[in-house]
Amino acid sequence: MKTRVLCCGTFDFLHPGHLYFLRQASELGDKLYVVIARDENVNKIKGKYPFYKEIVRMKKVKELDYVDDVRLGYPGLNFLKVVKEINPDIIALGYDQKTPLGLREKIFHSKIITLASHKPDKFKSSIYRNLKSKY
Repeated sequence: MKTRVLCCGTFDFLHPGHLYFLRQASELGDKLYVVIARDENVNKIKGKYPFYKEIVRMKKVKELDYVDDVRLGYPGLNFLKVVKEINPDIIALGYDQKTPLGLREKIFHSKIITLASHKPDKFKSSIYRNLKSKY
C-alpha cells in the first residue's frame, strides 16, 4: 500500500521556502496531497485575504511534478473533513504551522511531522507581499 502524505497551506507567492517544504513532504511517502486554504479561511485566520485568489494558488501548486493531488480546503475552517477524506498516513506541517485543534484526538493513525524551514528570513509570503505592495 502506498504511503499518503498530506500538507496544507495558503501558498501565496509560491516561493523557494514553499518549494522546499513541498519537496520534503513528497519525500516522506509515495503520494503527496496538498490542500490549498480557501480565501475566506485565510482571512479568518490571518486577518487578511491572500494576494492571489485560491484558484490561482491551486493552479501553481498543481504545476509541480512531485505533487500528486491538489484540492481546495472546505469553507469554514473544517480541516478535519478533508483529512478524513484523504486519510493520510503522514501529515506534514511547515515549521511555522501549529497542529490544528482536535487533529491528534480525531486522526489517531496519522503521523504528524513538522518539517524544517528553508531560509525563513528570506523566503516568507509576508516578505513577498510587502514587496508587491510597494509597486
